[in-house]
Amino acid sequence: MRNQSSSIYLLLSLFFISFFSCDLPVRDSDNILLKPWIGPFEGVPAFDLVEVKDVEDGMLSAMSAHLEEIEIIANDMTPPTFENTIVAMERSGAELERAYAYYGVLSRNESSPEFRVTQKKLAPDFADYRSKITQNERLFKRIATIYENSKKDSLEADQQRLLEWTFQTFEMSGAGLDKEKKIRYAEINKKLSQLYTSFSDNVLHDEENYITYLNEEQLEGLPEDFVKSSAQIAKDKGEEGKFAIINTRSSMDPFLTFSTERQLRKQVWENYYSRGDNEDEYDNKTIIAEILELRHERVQLLGYENFAKWRLQNRMAKTPENALSLLETIWPLAIKRVSEEVADMQLIANQDKIIIEPWDYRYYAEKVRQKKYDLDSDEVKQFLQLDKLTDAMHYVAGRLFFYDFKPLATGTVPVYNKDVKVWEVKDKRTGKHIGLWYLDPFARQGKRSGAWASTYRSYSNFDGEKNVLASNNSNFVKPAPGEPVLLSWDDATTFFHEFGHALHFFASNVRYPTLNSGVRDYTEFQSQLLERWLFTDEVINKFLVHHQTGEPIPEDLISKIKKAATFNQGFATTEYLASALMDLKLHMTNPKDIDMESFERKTLKSMKMPKELPMRHRTPHFSHVFSGEGYATAYYGYIWADVLTADAAEAFAEAPGGFYDEQLANRLVHYLFAPRNSLEPELAYRMFRGRDAQVDALIRARGFAKSNQ
Repeated sequence: MRNQSSSIYLLLSLFFISFFSCDLPVRDSDNILLKPWIGPFEGVPAFDLVEVKDVEDGMLSAMSAHLEEIEIIANDMTPPTFENTIVAMERSGAELERAYAYYGVLSRNESSPEFRVTQKKLAPDFADYRSKITQNERLFKRIATIYENSKKDSLEADQQRLLEWTFQTFEMSGAGLDKEKKIRYAEINKKLSQLYTSFSDNVLHDEENYITYLNEEQLEGLPEDFVKSSAQIAKDKGEEGKFAIINTRSSMDPFLTFSTERQLRKQVWENYYSRGDNEDEYDNKTIIAEILELRHERVQLLGYENFAKWRLQNRMAKTPENALSLLETIWPLAIKRVSEEVADMQLIANQDKIIIEPWDYRYYAEKVRQKKYDLDSDEVKQFLQLDKLTDAMHYVAGRLFFYDFKPLATGTVPVYNKDVKVWEVKDKRTGKHIGLWYLDPFARQGKRSGAWASTYRSYSNFDGEKNVLASNNSNFVKPAPGEPVLLSWDDATTFFHEFGHALHFFASNVRYPTLNSGVRDYTEFQSQLLERWLFTDEVINKFLVHHQTGEPIPEDLISKIKKAATFNQGFATTEYLASALMDLKLHMTNPKDIDMESFERKTLKSMKMPKELPMRHRTPHFSHVFSGEGYATAYYGYIWADVLTADAAEAFAEAPGGFYDEQLANRLVHYLFAPRNSLEPELAYRMFRGRDAQVDALIRARGFAKSNQ
């Protein structure tokens, strides 16, 4: 999942609230979730001590403590000012900040059946907690007064940005509703929180329980390292002598690409794309329909026509129509490219006397890649070692940001799983400590699928500088003991992408914690841009070496990779755009009595979706959109951000020093990374580029001829 900002902001996606040091005394507690962090590096989470039994009491106590602080702010008898209201809110919630660092890890990285029970139990409590803040009339009155006063006597730029963001978020969350509507608004939020948890748990159930086991005679075509890791996974699951294809993208994708067993390809494909859609107790279609109806009802209480209009008003797109316009500009180019790709594949498939089906696309695309470009994905993979790619990312961070990553010895700081490694991040020019980087690379039982970045502590400097504790999390298939971790080019790209989020966290130079939160269709830009450095000569020449011989990747292989850079873009763009369009269309319609299966089928037909491939995320497992609200009506943001990415990448390509041009890198950090949400995204990009981004750059980057528009 290339989708994560700080998990604390995801939890509280309906409104802003920050959790940083508080002037109130810390209460005594034996619960590890609430204890102040101690140890080196300004204190670190005690991940090795947290237990599920501590979670419920810890989270309830932390929420209660924060509500007490909010009441003190709301009932202040002195006239409201930015300092005694907005800044006071910024200082509140220290216990909840600490508690949620643990809660987020248990939810995403180490989920257990025991924790899931607690999570479901707590869901309505989180909703109540949020409502008690956003519907606090006295608090909102103070915020509104400060907001109105600022129109006559404006604040400093970042203070004004924070104030306006706060006011709008409270207003969007129902703070101005009458009593009766507030009650219903809160009821809807409580029910939605329960549905989001159920949706996520259902997807996780199907990921954990739909496993395909192979025998030795069913391994033809599969790469050696994949076979070894599959054998180890099967052994770990009590099926020694077999080979396990688990229900995650990192396992599914290579199997569909290389396996010659067509019936097994179909089985693995159906397992993956039917998550949440198996007509059993874990089926999500009814849950989705209820989520859509409740979201629609909630925004109608606020006077909005639909959820999409409400959601996008403070995004770069501003309106769903603007977002839809971009998607529909790219869509015909993408599906035209798919038809060309399928035609090339069908020529080869004819020899096998088959018609291309969705479970055949990756397999025959690989055949075309080898035929057209003499490029074998497995050959490339031999030069993409996880450890070397990690070094490559650190190298890029050193060149662009002047960061130095020093690995910490095991045991220096607590971790929640033995696979997690930690680095200290310093400014190599001054030696200043920036923070810690946690890396959790492997799939395992209880870990949700995808890839993401999160923070346990974000930067701010209004009460002294806070260092950053950031993590990157992937689901690479763990190799057999002693074997290297080899990644596909796509996985390597995702690895760089998520590291871009981490660099965005580390580079933050904001005064107030809330300004670390992002504008959803902008925050993917920085991470997508960092993907481009994987393809730079410096990274290729220094870090892409054969895992056995240590030989650098041959120049002719690099040439083939570069020639094939836009290969299969029809597939990649179409599967993504289909999900983004479905997200928007679902939230722009009246969902009353919606039949999810019928809506998905009819919508795809109306879009002329190619039958040879599915959406990247079918609605029954579209966790971006239905496990919470962070990406609801906002999945389009990846392509919106990619317009900026393609345009900015062209600026680097044209610079005297290329992608490592020092002057342009300084502008990148200063305008696009450090400000976070303290600057309007449009303004920040103009300050970097000197103009707005141009969509033609994206069309060029994806190899779609402009004349085809």
